[in-house]
Amino acid sequence: LPWMVSPAVALAFLPLLLTLLIKYRFFFMLFYRAVLVRIWKDLVSGLSREQRAYQYVLTHAIPGDPDSILDAFDIWCSKIEFISNIGPKKGKILDRLLLEHSPLTVLELGAHCGYSTVRIARALPLGARLYSIEMDQNNAAIAEKIIRLAGFDDNTVELIVNPSDEVIPKLHSEYGLERLDFVFMDHWKKCYAPDLQMLEGSGMLCKGSMIVADNVLFPGAPRFLRHVRKSGLYDWKVHRATLEYSKGIRDGMAELVYKGHN
Repeated sequence: LPWMVSPAVALAFLPLLLTLLIKYRFFFMLFYRAVLVRIWKDLVSGLSREQRAYQYVLTHAIPGDPDSILDAFDIWCSKIEFISNIGPKKGKILDRLLLEHSPLTVLELGAHCGYSTVRIARALPLGARLYSIEMDQNNAAIAEKIIRLAGFDDNTVELIVNPSDEVIPKLHSEYGLERLDFVFMDHWKKCYAPDLQMLEGSGMLCKGSMIVADNVLFPGAPRFLRHVRKSGLYDWKVHRATLEYSKGIRDGMAELVYKGHN
């Protein structure tokens, strides 16, 4: 009978469905945490996810203590809701690279809530300056509060609210930058390649300048990696890791050292 076909077909597809669920369970979990929970909490709370994160950090962290602020963020992101910060595991690699290079002028592309901004700022030597670019005004407002809550003033961290492709060409003329010692990329992945090329053309990358780019394997930045590989301008490698606050999803962070002529 025709009405019997549907259950029979469904039954035939059940093993395939179970296989897919098992194989991609970490991606399903990420979708649940990053998308479904967020939609539900947005409706219920009337606040943005970033505002909810800020409220948690504000009530659980010690003002003026960057470590305490990062710990509160990590607990919120791993146990309550997902936000794509660099996280503690890849964060330790970033910490090590910053301590090894002691950069005086640092550019961050993508502040989001200020997690990585605080992480970078606490590792900088005395007299260093971090310029952090965030194009989303609402996220920038949260990042500003987080940065100041951590105890960093305008002399250490300057937050610039504009798209990266508008700011990079003006770094010399408007912000007086002569060179960049260190660049951290964690904004839109499609912007990685054009922004890197813009930085190359700006003349601010010098021999030994380091560029660190997060999430180059997931969600991935294939154009960026292709450019790095083909340009011959860098000594580079990818630090393999898992996606922040997730299990079973492979990711990586690219480390580039500019070989230029300056």
